[in-house]
Amino acid sequence: MPVVPRRDLESLPKYIPGRTVRGAIKLASNEISDGPLPSVVETISRLTPTVNRYPDGDSQVLRERLVRDLDVDVAQIAIGCGSVALLQQLVQALCSPGDEVLFAWRSFESYPIVTQVAHAVSVTVPLSEGHGLDLDAMLAGITPRTKMIFICNPNNPTGTAVYRDELARFIDAVPENVLVVLDEAYKEFVTDANVPDGVQFVRARSNVAVLRTFSKAYGLAGLRIGYAIASEVVCEALRQVCITFSVNAIAQVAAIASLDAGDEMFERCRSITVERDRVRDSLIAMGYEVPPSQANFVWLPLAERATVFTDYMLDRKLIVRPFVGEGIRVTVGAAEENDLFLAAAREFLGVARPLSVKSYASIE
Repeated sequence: MPVVPRRDLESLPKYIPGRTVRGAIKLASNEISDGPLPSVVETISRLTPTVNRYPDGDSQVLRERLVRDLDVDVAQIAIGCGSVALLQQLVQALCSPGDEVLFAWRSFESYPIVTQVAHAVSVTVPLSEGHGLDLDAMLAGITPRTKMIFICNPNNPTGTAVYRDELARFIDAVPENVLVVLDEAYKEFVTDANVPDGVQFVRARSNVAVLRTFSKAYGLAGLRIGYAIASEVVCEALRQVCITFSVNAIAQVAAIASLDAGDEMFERCRSITVERDRVRDSLIAMGYEVPPSQANFVWLPLAERATVFTDYMLDRKLIVRPFVGEGIRVTVGAAEENDLFLAAAREFLGVARPLSVKSYASIE
């Protein structure tokens, strides 16, 4: 009898990465255009002759470096092969078959994948009318089988964010035996002071975890490294299910070098957020509906026209990220790349039927 994979793998949701087309401008994967900071590139280059050695399995030096910025105990930090790996480790470590993992939808595509891989059950809650997380509806979705809740803040792919007071009320209302996971992959692009730093909740509550990554703002997507801040119990569980040596040595050193160049990184983030706001304002002026974004991308809820818009952009060598029947996520690139996208978006209006216009003045 041949080897047979798990039967449920046929129904496993598929993660669809952003396309790469030779000669096209890629605005689909939320990567930053500039790559790692120059000082980080230099550090990486110096380390390449040592890759014959295994990395530090505990990422101890990186964890100690993060303590300086986060003001938590080193035992409250776990390192993973990108924050998405930590997501899967959390479900594997804390959920038994049949336990429920609750999250908004649409949100990060990996949530249902990592949940099903660990034999847990996905429970989804629709977004609000303004394309944000509906925390009241999420509270109502908690059952005795709920083990974990994913809160993507800012939310991917809509860019919308949850504010401090509403998140605090939500966390206070969640049962103590349910882990609230604050996925802050785009934290460095947040410019609204009302959007909280999730670590403040970790310090106050044992059932809150924060996930962050070096893939976005730090430009290390190809090295795959992220970290979790949580209680010592949760972090120890994460380390227990982590694949040994999965976080490579170059990634660890590059992450430390990136943290040491934090001022340069945040200056670059500021230029990206200026472009983000310019792109959004320009699209709204054209008549597009674009919710407020606190990430390095914008969301166009084009519904059934998402596919035709994507194809129109591709014909003009612009790659955007479609969610069929729902909308388009467009990564903020360099100014000249954004100009080309905006020009194509304006052209699209000449071939598409009129767009519905929605005001966000009441929620900004």
